[in-house]
Amino acid sequence: MAKKAASAFDPMNASFLKADVTKMFRGYEALDMKEIAEAYRKNLEALTTANKTAVEGMQAICKRQSEILKDAMDEANAALQDLQTKGFVSPDASAQIDTLKSAIDAMVDNSREILEMMAKSQAEAFDVVNERFAESLDELKAALAKLKA
Repeated sequence: MAKKAASAFDPMNASFLKADVTKMFRGYEALDMKEIAEAYRKNLEALTTANKTAVEGMQAICKRQSEILKDAMDEANAALQDLQTKGFVSPDASAQIDTLKSAIDAMVDNSREILEMMAKSQAEAFDVVNERFAESLDELKAALAKLKA
């Protein structure tokens, strides 16, 4: 049984290896290597642009997050200084609730801003790749039309 299985994979018995490939492609023109190289160059260019866009977006997000953190630390520092000057005796609960509410509102606004920045950056990078993909399909269609002619 082992001999049968081995003989099925024997290259000497494979009929597709004995076929005349030149007959199968007779009447077709060869692909233009310049066009293939140009398409490859455009693909790499699009990926480079998309990566650059994504990196620039992440840099902007990191910069904005550090600004937000700095602002939060400044506000916390100011609140602590205010508390020290007024003293710890009978703190005003309504003022603390207002401070907490404004801090939560700022956190939500900042989170929304960061998420919007991320979405915009990702959409821009995706648009570059998607546009190139559509162009690539058009180029393929044109190349196939040339082969038929």
